[in-house]
Amino acid sequence: MTRTGRLPLLPAGISALVAVKLLHTAVWSVVAGCIVAIPLAGAGGRYSWAAGLAAVVLVECGILAANRGVCPLTAVAARYTDERAPNFDIYLPVWLARHNKTIFGVLFALGGLFVLGRWWSS
Repeated sequence: MTRTGRLPLLPAGISALVAVKLLHTAVWSVVAGCIVAIPLAGAGGRYSWAAGLAAVVLVECGILAANRGVCPLTAVAARYTDERAPNFDIYLPVWLARHNKTIFGVLFALGGLFVLGRWWSS
């Protein structure tokens, strides 16, 4: 890293913090998309798709569990700023960053129950 907080391989004008926040937001988008897609897959009778989507989410849950509930990208972002707002490491509104695990945890559990119910009744 250079003294300007830029990694040498990043395009000019992109700081390391911005790069981490973009990556973190992209990963979050994939996981959140999987959570939203699980009940949709189940509603369409695509139970193997629902299981695959759930597996992606469970891998993310394992990563969070191994890091005491904190995304490893949060620690990387913390190297580049002293800010510690709930969304300092990701491009999400503060309220969503603050309640992210609760909101998406409930959606994941409900979606999983919905799919299991459809599967058992089919």
